[in-house]
Amino acid sequence: MGQVIGDILPLALGIAISPLPIIATILMLLAPNARASSVGFMTGWLAGIVVAVVAFTLLSSVIPAGGEGGGGTVAAIVKMIVGALLVLLAVKQWRGRPKDGSEPELPKWMSALDSMSPVRAGLLAFALAAVNPKNLLLAVSAGLIIGAGATPATQIAGVAVFVVIAASTVVAPVVAFLVASKQLAAPLESLRVWLVHNNSTIMAVLLLVMGFSVIGKGLAAL
Repeated sequence: MGQVIGDILPLALGIAISPLPIIATILMLLAPNARASSVGFMTGWLAGIVVAVVAFTLLSSVIPAGGEGGGGTVAAIVKMIVGALLVLLAVKQWRGRPKDGSEPELPKWMSALDSMSPVRAGLLAFALAAVNPKNLLLAVSAGLIIGAGATPATQIAGVAVFVVIAASTVVAPVVAFLVASKQLAAPLESLRVWLVHNNSTIMAVLLLVMGFSVIGKGLAAL
């Protein structure tokens, strides 16, 4: 169990440190309808992560375990492909970072966050968690690792740890805001500004590290 959890921790952190969902959460927390929309967003984010990692964990079970040239090789090749795609995403993020003095461009959907209903916020968060290419690639990698766990208990523990860590950076601000909204308004705004200006750089470094890590695990499994 320890090895499985150790292998998935960096992948879960890769989702947790993603700036865009954190920025979206902060924008909702600063909006007039903060409580309802942020809870909807948090629920959708959790659901998306659970669905993605569970789906790929179950899918990995159809790959026969072990055996030279068999399932072990197939899983290793899939990991290397996923790792290579993560590296390509890292290059794309780095090339798209804002130049010195220029204002970063955020996705157009963010402009509607302050008036979004809880249901729409939940659906948006689900899509960001489960369909976003970067998160999907990390979920594939985690699912392959968790699915190879020796026992169902190990797999359940792996999924639980992955979900808790991956969702923490969205869940924690929402829960904290519900408890102490007035005290958190200024710090949240400062964090939002910093994340907006450093989003591409953070993601480029993160994806590069994750990509080479996954490629290394694939090579080691051959």
